[in-house]
Amino acid sequence: METVTVSPKFQVVIPQRVRKALGIKPGQKIQVIPYEGRIELIPVEPIRRGRGFLKGIDTGVEREPDRV
Repeated sequence: METVTVSPKFQVVIPQRVRKALGIKPGQKIQVIPYEGRIELIPVEPIRRGRGFLKGIDTGVEREPDRV
């Protein structure tokens, strides 16, 4: 577990080990979410990285008549 210090400008530095593990690059966007008394930092992935992730999904599920 890493510990960081909040600067007088409320800035923190993400430790190098964490940056490398998550592939965070300079200028990359990160979502900041307050959650149950803690702060979650979530790297924002470009929408193009998600392209094709549903390829081959089974769409033959039974549907209600009003949803076809």
